[in-house]
Amino acid sequence: MSKYSILLVEDEVHLHDALKLNLELEGYEVSSAFDGPDALRQIGQAHFDLIIMDVMLPGLDGYSVTETVRLNNIGTPILILSAKNTSANKIQGLKLGADDYMTKPFNLEELLLRVAKLIQKSVGNNQGSGVEAYHFSGNDINFKSLEAQTFRGEKIDLTKKEAMLLKLLIENKQTVVTRERILQTVWGYNVFPSTRTIDNFILNFRKYFELDPRNPIHFISIRSVGYKFQD
Repeated sequence: MSKYSILLVEDEVHLHDALKLNLELEGYEVSSAFDGPDALRQIGQAHFDLIIMDVMLPGLDGYSVTETVRLNNIGTPILILSAKNTSANKIQGLKLGADDYMTKPFNLEELLLRVAKLIQKSVGNNQGSGVEAYHFSGNDINFKSLEAQTFRGEKIDLTKKEAMLLKLLIENKQTVVTRERILQTVWGYNVFPSTRTIDNFILNFRKYFELDPRNPIHFISIRSVGYKFQD
């Protein structure tokens, strides 16, 4: 079995070398980038299972690199490592498309656990990218035919965008999907629906599939960040 590959983007040489050594000891194949432009070049040329991204980088900061990666429809998980430790910093990173955010100094064992979890999620999503149907709480969704049958026995004809958003949320269940990622995946960045448009899609899903739409248990809003599906 081939090793999982990680791109480590960190310009502080001593920290970079220590992280690289520990990741390699865990069995990962690690590539190195020490500035933003080189990170983007490597991401455009090779497949990685995970990107570990510092924020304060020469040439282009980690937030900008993360945003550019998502604008280019690259879904590789990104774990941000940063000395910026306020809630606003974390929310900014997540909004731009990062999957996780750790502040420096960090616990090495916790970092390795988060790395393993993100890679496991990434591999699972790739394997499940061809899913054609899904069942939860008495609801059946057929992504191929754009049809759903609710727990009440009602048949729903889904629009293409409804099916795309449902699939995105379901394939990332238990994980917050940011509004920016929804824009990227469902609408593309050529069209910007209003915040209310995305909210309306979620409200429709609750109306279709929730026992009590006012107290949802499947389609959860995460304030200022995005949405999460749990079955």
